[in-house]
Amino acid sequence: MNRYQWITLAVAAVNLALVRLFPPYDYLSAAFNNVPTFDGFHLYATDQGGNLRVNSAFLQLESIVILLNAAIAWLLLKTRVDTGALRKKKIDWQRYVLIGTGMNLLLVLLFPPMENYYAVSRAALPSFDGFYFIFGDHGARTIVTQLLYIEVIFVAVNGAILWLLFRKTKEDVADAVLAAIQGAKKRAAS
Repeated sequence: MNRYQWITLAVAAVNLALVRLFPPYDYLSAAFNNVPTFDGFHLYATDQGGNLRVNSAFLQLESIVILLNAAIAWLLLKTRVDTGALRKKKIDWQRYVLIGTGMNLLLVLLFPPMENYYAVSRAALPSFDGFYFIFGDHGARTIVTQLLYIEVIFVAVNGAILWLLFRKTKEDVADAVLAAIQGAKKRAAS
């Protein structure tokens, strides 16, 4: 494990601590038949009143996305063989897939699916009102966690499938090793 991977672990641990310190809260209003509406992020263990409760489903999703992004960063920062000439010929598509997957996961959490409180109280199945910025005003909306779970799962599974499809073949690895050996021989000769 290299230095950058250790830094990745430290950043992920700090992010998990911050997410637990400032969890997402729902507001239970008597005017809305005690239907939870998203209230925002508050410091944990402060007296928020009796009408607030932690949105544990969204908190779990935040933790999952942090861990997935840490795993992506771990893979991106692993020590690679210097391919020299091979790097000029081919693009490392796995890196692009990992970067795109991480960015998609962040966007999914920044713009979660929401629904209005009246749809929650009257509908048997969750309705969908749109994607809203998480730090905006959501006094009459709640996060549709079922759709959010589906989004996170699809992004993660599609990223994993693409990452596997773009993996290097044995011939690519052999070419990279040969190029590294030839480069070392040239440097030793000069």
